[in-house]
Amino acid sequence: MLDWSVTPQSVRDAFDAAAEAFSITVAAVPSDAWALPGLGEWTVRDLTGHTSRSLLTVEAYLGQPDVGPVQLQHPVEYFDFLRTVDANSSGIVARGREAGRALGDDPAASVDELVARVTARVDGTPDDAPVATPAGVMRLIDYLPSRVLELTVHRRDITTALGINEQEDLGATVERPAVQLSALLAAGVAVDRPAALDLLLALTGRRPLPSIVTVV
Repeated sequence: MLDWSVTPQSVRDAFDAAAEAFSITVAAVPSDAWALPGLGEWTVRDLTGHTSRSLLTVEAYLGQPDVGPVQLQHPVEYFDFLRTVDANSSGIVARGREAGRALGDDPAASVDELVARVTARVDGTPDDAPVATPAGVMRLIDYLPSRVLELTVHRRDITTALGINEQEDLGATVERPAVQLSALLAAGVAVDRPAALDLLLALTGRRPLPSIVTVV
């Protein structure tokens, strides 16, 4: 596991940047594109709904009573837990679709409201507030990096599905802090995985990265 040398403020900055970038991207989705293929079994609406859960879970897991002591000390431990869960399970697919339907007739407006509500909640919550995740209780500041990575990667899935050009269609990105934190977290996850050497050799130009390699 890599040394986690980020600061709480850098985590918060990355979360705000990832949430804002998601909002900007959803606003750029054409009104007739929501039923188009998004990712795997999901439509663009489903994928957007799944991505919105990166925010909804923060809200849902915060403030639950009697959660007990902190069980996970590092965001990498959260992804280690996810390895024990089928990432393509019907439950995850169904929750994405349900969240997509919940965005209603104006998904962009719904996402804007969600981003404003959750970022305000996070801004007003201490770093050490307990978050009752399915993997175990974490501090808020240790849970947020996983939300940043999910928002950042799935936001890019949306632009890829729609052929949206980052620079021409969205303008200068606001998500640089989010990309930096996500890359650091993904590297931390990769250290103890079989993909570690493949990633190292690809990053140093030794050979292409196999298409099947994934760390999260």
